[in-house]
Amino acid sequence: MSWHLGRLAGFDLETTGPDPETARIVTACVVQVGGGHPTTSATWLSDVDGEEIPAEAAAIHKVTTERARTEGTDLREVVEQLLAAIVQVAVDGIPIVAMNARYDLTLLDREARRYGMTPLGDDLRVIDPFVIDKQVDRYRKGSRKLVDLCEHYKVSLDGAHSADADAIAACRVAWRQGTWHAPLAAMSLDELHAAQVGWAAEQAASLQAYFRRTDPSAVVEAAWPLVPAKQGGQ
Repeated sequence: MSWHLGRLAGFDLETTGPDPETARIVTACVVQVGGGHPTTSATWLSDVDGEEIPAEAAAIHKVTTERARTEGTDLREVVEQLLAAIVQVAVDGIPIVAMNARYDLTLLDREARRYGMTPLGDDLRVIDPFVIDKQVDRYRKGSRKLVDLCEHYKVSLDGAHSADADAIAACRVAWRQGTWHAPLAAMSLDELHAAQVGWAAEQAASLQAYFRRTDPSAVVEAAWPLVPAKQGGQ
């Protein structure tokens, strides 16, 4: 059976900012769909470890600092439970579906390291609709945010920028990609994961070359699905 017809685990974070090295988790979701079994979903709202949620971030995901502090669970507990959920998915052989996985998985890895927890291993099998879309339809014009991919692949997205809605939508997009593109469906999960490592590196190199036309020092991260932590850093 092709990977896209089996069980998929969507993973999404809403956070305090765009830099995965410094942003903190505000909300999170791990949702399992497909494979002939009912959908199961786990969601979290953190207290952001007492930090402030910038107004521009709150405008996107609608969680204010006040709400996080009033209703949120201790961020350490959230990270611990998230890691356990991701590890269980990996043990069960279910792929993680994450839109722009490099961001979410790197951020979770850094949170784990902050709290002295075992960081994510390299045994995850990840499906990234963003990387796949740029590979199979590289010359299509326009934005490739999740809302755009949902429109292109004819997937409904209810409540964009809430972690649970985005996680489910990413799974639906991945399913469509496997349905629309036979070469993807023909790959094993291991083959698809390895292919995305190469595709993400090629895409980063191409974007870096483009940026360097105007900024010779521009650097675009090539590592996927997560950026290795710097030695001696978090």
